[in-house]
Amino acid sequence: MSDAAQTDLKSADIGLIQRIIPHRYPFLLVDKVIDIDGYQSAVGIKNVTMNEPHFQGHFPSKPIMPGVTIIEALAQTSAVMVGVAMDMVDKDLLVYFMGIDNAKFRRMVVPGDVVRLAVETTRGKPGGKVWKFRGVATVDGEMAAECDFTAMMDLPKA
Repeated sequence: MSDAAQTDLKSADIGLIQRIIPHRYPFLLVDKVIDIDGYQSAVGIKNVTMNEPHFQGHFPSKPIMPGVTIIEALAQTSAVMVGVAMDMVDKDLLVYFMGIDNAKFRRMVVPGDVVRLAVETTRGKPGGKVWKFRGVATVDGEMAAECDFTAMMDLPKA
């Protein structure tokens, strides 16, 4: 992918997501990322299905997506956004949580839901290692979860 094409990207399908972040089944928790606005903001989409492994135990009689996996999906959306903006396709970008603050859960997420994962950068710059983000997950316009989180970008050596 050329640098010019890369900087103009506004979305990432599952194929591109897998070329940016290393997560794979069962821990790849975002299906596509849309509305990418450089380093500023993006929206991930997660289609929740009954065959996801966490539903075997959380909970067998009432499957609910764990809150921590919703937060992870927000973080993966942020990593894809930054990866697109920094032209990190096929460059082995790793991102690590450093902190999660102000996490709140407002609505259960269940099989059949489509989760909209809106993220925005609150601190971070190209080439910087430590970034802060704000994330809000919604289903049908209703807030499911929100949090602030800090991540470290482990940038490959040039």
